[in-house]
Amino acid sequence: MKTIIVSNRLPVKITESDDKIELKQSEGGLATGLGSIYRQGNNMWLGWSGIEVESESKQEEIKDRLQEINLFPVFLTQEEINLYYEGFSNETLWPVFHYHPTYAHYEQSYWDSYLAVNHKFKEAVLEIAEPGDIIWIHDYQLLLLAGLIRAEQPDITIGFFLHIPFPSYELFRLIPWRAELLENMLGADLIGFHTFDDARHFISSITRLLPLHASANQINYNDRQVIVEAFPMGIDEKKYESLTHDRLVLENVSKLKENFQDLKMILSIDRLDYSKGILQRLQAYDILLQKNPEYHERVVLYMIVVPSRDTVPQYKELRDEIDKLVGNINSRYRTLDWNPIHYYYRSFETEMLSALYNMAEICLVTPMRDGMNLVSKEYVASRTDNTGVLILSEMAGAAKELIDAIIVNPNNVGELYRAMIEAINMPLEEQLRRMVPMREVVAKFNVRHWVKIYMDRLDEVKQLQASMQAKHVGAATMTYIEDEYRQAKKRLIFLDYDGTLVGFKSNINQAFPDDDLYEILDELISEPMNDVVIVSGRNHETLEDWFGHLKIDIIAEHGAWQKHTDGEWTRLPGLNDHWKQDLMPMLEMYVDRTPGSFIEEKSYSLVWHYRKVEDGLGELRANELMTNMRFLTDDKSLQMMGGNKVIEIKNFEVNKGKVASWLDKDNYDYVLALGDDHTDEDMFKALPADAYTIKIGSNISAARFYMRDYREVRKLLRTLAAKEEV
Repeated sequence: MKTIIVSNRLPVKITESDDKIELKQSEGGLATGLGSIYRQGNNMWLGWSGIEVESESKQEEIKDRLQEINLFPVFLTQEEINLYYEGFSNETLWPVFHYHPTYAHYEQSYWDSYLAVNHKFKEAVLEIAEPGDIIWIHDYQLLLLAGLIRAEQPDITIGFFLHIPFPSYELFRLIPWRAELLENMLGADLIGFHTFDDARHFISSITRLLPLHASANQINYNDRQVIVEAFPMGIDEKKYESLTHDRLVLENVSKLKENFQDLKMILSIDRLDYSKGILQRLQAYDILLQKNPEYHERVVLYMIVVPSRDTVPQYKELRDEIDKLVGNINSRYRTLDWNPIHYYYRSFETEMLSALYNMAEICLVTPMRDGMNLVSKEYVASRTDNTGVLILSEMAGAAKELIDAIIVNPNNVGELYRAMIEAINMPLEEQLRRMVPMREVVAKFNVRHWVKIYMDRLDEVKQLQASMQAKHVGAATMTYIEDEYRQAKKRLIFLDYDGTLVGFKSNINQAFPDDDLYEILDELISEPMNDVVIVSGRNHETLEDWFGHLKIDIIAEHGAWQKHTDGEWTRLPGLNDHWKQDLMPMLEMYVDRTPGSFIEEKSYSLVWHYRKVEDGLGELRANELMTNMRFLTDDKSLQMMGGNKVIEIKNFEVNKGKVASWLDKDNYDYVLALGDDHTDEDMFKALPADAYTIKIGSNISAARFYMRDYREVRKLLRTLAAKEEV
């Protein structure tokens, strides 16, 4: 068994010099974090080689060199790089995911290439993958890969992690190929994001764009449980701490101190991108200098912008704007001895970055939107004397962890300006109070911790899937239940109605029994050894109309009304409905506020239905209603239960656990109970441990088994009802 890491790029830079292949290890956060995995045993890292290689012999040479260090290359043509990477990945997904949809291009050729390259990655993975392997896929360039692999290797373990933000449903729905992206992401067993907000947006998009339901962070898709969780990525904090003692770093610090002497340094490090908030940062600094001349020759902004895609129009325009703004500020405020901004449009070596982290009293990290942003954590890890001030955008994932930073809204230039003033004047005691807990967070939740908790959770998810698969009534379990049924002498069968025997209808009055259901029930009750009981929340008049002519027992309104075969309806003693007049006005208010909702009145309960309400709004109103009515129902000794798109308020004495009294009717040696709702949990719990209890539509239940929907229920009942051939 091995782990295969898959990302768009390999963690090395490949160059050709004098017809020789040279490899240089990447120092990026992902490469550092996952180095402990791919370098072990026969583990592998698979990704694009980073260069275009047409010669097959050269490809083989590169492949051989890389396999020596557990790397496996995927070779892309220049056209694929243009359309898949520069096109769909960076001109469609990147702007939408970073909340700049006006920059997005929805080109069919981009999508076609994206799909083709994901297929190419799939073929490469399957070339080296074996049964039992773990595949961990990374980032937005490979959103389709998990589903493509799953289609050919259904039992393989797949993890996926997105390193950029996942947008809200309203933005994600703009992408024409949105359903295909989501369906293939669900090919993974565990889908990870940096923040809970990203996970929440993903689940919202799933439930709104696909015919799927999510229970908390679990999605059932194609008989698999997919878990969605947040795993904030960390850094190698020990590396940045140790760099502070490095000889080259200390030399750089000494030079910086000589150059900047008593100036307070504000450090800004970003890749050129419209999501980084660079212009707003410069505008805030301009205000600082304009309104506070006393800070002239006292502060300096040391700004590094790493080149990125500056041939693309939006990026070229951004670079021109930065150049113009920096030049304007410097020309207006500089003196013979002082330049307000030291601006560098290039990348720096790690030793120089470490020196800057050590030197800068203030670090300015204010992206408009960022998945995590590791610069903020690198700065904190480098401040070994516990001084320094971090100004951090609330739009960066790191803001959820580094809560002791000065948190700002990057769109608010005035707030950015005030944060700089606060940082410049922050007392040493306050700096220590903020920096110490941030350093503890960075040290504890480092990149090694991130890798460990993700891989541990992936293992737990596979165990969950295995246990849930055992609970599902598949062919083997169906045979087992049927065999026990055939051997029994006396059987008792409890059947819920809505969602169990019939599917849900938006109009509850249209969910009446069909001929197929009547035929199944007729076959079941024709067997003398069977006693059949309908257990429903429906009112007793409706159930009498539908099933009163059959030789079955009926429990209506969750147990408030009961009727034995050929008997009369009786109600549970001690019930009253005087409380309805107090609660009805509040329920009616929620009907007025929630288009599509309605109230169903039963003898001893009131039901607020929201199955016809817009997704999201119904759940919001339901939670609000339950919160607001909790005190009132408790005061009147009433029970309030949430069900499948319903909230029901009833007497405490009324629940489906009353079915247990039916066990006393005869000496039953086979008990079967099926239900789909929260109310059916009372029935499952009240029955003997050896009863065949089956939850419909969910595997999170006290029931022993589960089925997907009413169609599977009918198949089971039809199988049981079928006469054995003599």
